[in-house]
Amino acid sequence: MSEQSKDKAIDSKEELKMANERRINELLNISNRYVRTERHLEQHSDIADPENIKHSERIQNERLQQMENLKNIIAYGEHQQEDQVENLRRNLEYTDGYINHNADKMDKETLEKTLEKQEHRKEQLDFLS
Repeated sequence: MSEQSKDKAIDSKEELKMANERRINELLNISNRYVRTERHLEQHSDIADPENIKHSERIQNERLQQMENLKNIIAYGEHQQEDQVENLRRNLEYTDGYINHNADKMDKETLEKTLEKQEHRKEQLDFLS
């Protein structure tokens, strides 16, 4: 094996390691959000608006799918692009609805971050489509 090939192999391994570290961090973040939402639903479902509960359940299902997808990527190197496109579309739609109903109640920084995330989702969708 040539020196250049060895360097490329090492770079490739390092890139995979860094990508998996990011995926694991994202998996932990999604898991934490999932657990917090579950706890919130358990504690407040008796006083929450039924429409908000349905919305939260949809988000929770998406989180489960995202966690499963990340697990498959990390463990097996498999990536479900079709599901990713559908998830992006669904997240765009749900978040747009959330923003439309709650923008006036959100603090400025959260609103800006949410709008920024929406733009990133649109870019990802354009890239994958």
